Amino acid sequence: MDRRYCYKDLLPFMVLVGNECIITGVYTLFKAATLQGMSKYVFVAYSYTVSTIFLFPVYFFYRRSRVVPQLRFSILFKIALLGVIGCSAQIMGYAGISYSSPTLSSAIGNLIPAFTFMLAAICRMEKLAIKSRTTQAKVLGSIISISGAFIVTFYKGKSIIIAHISSSFYLQHSSNGILASVDINWSIGGLLLTVSNILLTIWFIAQVEIMKEFPDELTLVFFHNLFATILALGVGLLAETNSSLWNIRLDISLISIVCTGIFGKFLSSAVYAWAIHLKGPVYATMFKPLSIIIAVVMGMVFLGDTLHIGSIIGATVISIGLYAVLWGKTSEDIKKDIVGTFESPENAPLLQGYRTYQTFEKKTVANV
Repeated sequence: MDRRYCYKDLLPFMVLVGNECIITGVYTLFKAATLQGMSKYVFVAYSYTVSTIFLFPVYFFYRRSRVVPQLRFSILFKIALLGVIGCSAQIMGYAGISYSSPTLSSAIGNLIPAFTFMLAAICRMEKLAIKSRTTQAKVLGSIISISGAFIVTFYKGKSIIIAHISSSFYLQHSSNGILASVDINWSIGGLLLTVSNILLTIWFIAQVEIMKEFPDELTLVFFHNLFATILALGVGLLAETNSSLWNIRLDISLISIVCTGIFGKFLSSAVYAWAIHLKGPVYATMFKPLSIIIAVVMGMVFLGDTLHIGSIIGATVISIGLYAVLWGKTSEDIKKDIVGTFESPENAPLLQGYRTYQTFEKKTVANV
């Protein structure tokens, strides 16, 4: 197998799918912790703190092992703004989950690829040629994936597999058939999650612009987490004045904070920065529709949820949409590589040889 294909196509695909598993897992842990009385503001503040503490020695040895680009004040200011956007998105997102559920978060999170594609097209980061098959595939695939996510969320149908696993933190928001009624908390949660995903879309696009000026992923992640930690602690201290809420017990609360800090904040941010630098913001976000499938599977395996026919139909629709977007993005990358090869003489030995032959032929004619 071609080594370049493995790094540019296969590795990002596998890493981003794994990243969605991690994100869905930490959302489920967070919901379990809030059911035990933990504050969402305290959770965000502590998880960012754990991430920064864990990242500090990694970044220290990273700086000593290689030459890092100079960090100018203008870049530091932009990273600070990125931290504000990211932290605000996290606070609203976790607040939305506390009002609703990780399932609704996964469903509304599927709007991110569509939002990112539209914003990237407006910012001219993505080509929007309506007559092009690749553009049509990306647009249609995004719509299909979002439709599949809503099928999974709002339609259950008959049960296929009934799990018999008991759990002390059952998180499934159960309903039969099409969701008949939505309470006020569910509506507030949906609104907060929508705003959170809009902020995440801006966060993805802003990262692209910063990476153009400062192409160092780990430095970006470290200072982003540092600024986000300062903001999260400030907001948490203002929002939660009850000191008892800041006492973390040795239970699911501590597990959720540590896992979210290491995997959700540090590892996930590093993966997104790397994927955006390598493949662009649209590719990095188009795996969001998989989160609803992962949420269903995790619910069955760990929470004892029942598998319904709506989940099967929705998962199939999401897979079709994701494949369409992948095909469109991959086809565009192949075309860019081909055009780049023929436009760059140093990367095109055949073209370079032809030009050398033309030069030799002209000299020979001149000498004659």
